[in-house]
Amino acid sequence: MSIVQEIRCSNCGAPIDFKPGEIVATCKYCGYTTVIETGKAFTFEHSMLLNRYDPAQIDEPIKNWMLAGFLKPSDLAKKSRVEEKTLIYLPFWIVSIEVRSNYKGIFERIAPPVVKEGKIEKKYDWLVLARKASEFPTREYDVPLKGKIPYDFRKIEAFAKVLNSEIDRNQTVELAKQQIEEHHRYLVQQDVDKIVEMKNEMDIKQVVYLHAPIWFVKYGYKGKTYQLLMDGATGTTIKGDIPSAGFGMF
Repeated sequence: MSIVQEIRCSNCGAPIDFKPGEIVATCKYCGYTTVIETGKAFTFEHSMLLNRYDPAQIDEPIKNWMLAGFLKPSDLAKKSRVEEKTLIYLPFWIVSIEVRSNYKGIFERIAPPVVKEGKIEKKYDWLVLARKASEFPTREYDVPLKGKIPYDFRKIEAFAKVLNSEIDRNQTVELAKQQIEEHHRYLVQQDVDKIVEMKNEMDIKQVVYLHAPIWFVKYGYKGKTYQLLMDGATGTTIKGDIPSAGFGMF
């Protein structure tokens, strides 16, 4: 289906801004959410998490992160300098799903090898980033779902950026299923060395579209620049570069 070149909000009539590749967009004037391909109103739950920090207040949790943890240089908080702080409301899909995996495999860690059968039953609020070209540590982000409210454009700060979804509900569900299947294969391989058979049953309970406030922080330390991702709803660190740890994210 071709994407229309221009659409107007069916609620207030204002033009809706969107970029190539975006599928679901929200009117910045009235908060109404629209499916770009059709111009029709979005029919699924659209929620958001409230950001609790302004650009000055976010400095405290940043400093607290720098001071905590034995892996960090002892002078990190003192000698580092925050170079950039950007608040972005990232779009996520949350798939509430029940999964049952029945498997048969061979346990080879003893002799002789034995055949084992088992079952894994899990409930997930599986998080899928709604941007195709972006990397985000979704498995490390513990979304504070209890704090979500209906999307309200009036609660978006003037200095913040809001990104739209680049994948639709059906694409999200298929992606979530693939990721969960990979995750369950990993779990099964903790019990058996070779998987002979594995069957998954997945029951979708709910799919929610959510915007979450994420602070993208860049800081300098001894001539190099590092990145820190912070949850604007709770002030907790999602992931951060540590200079003394092989320049990896922790």
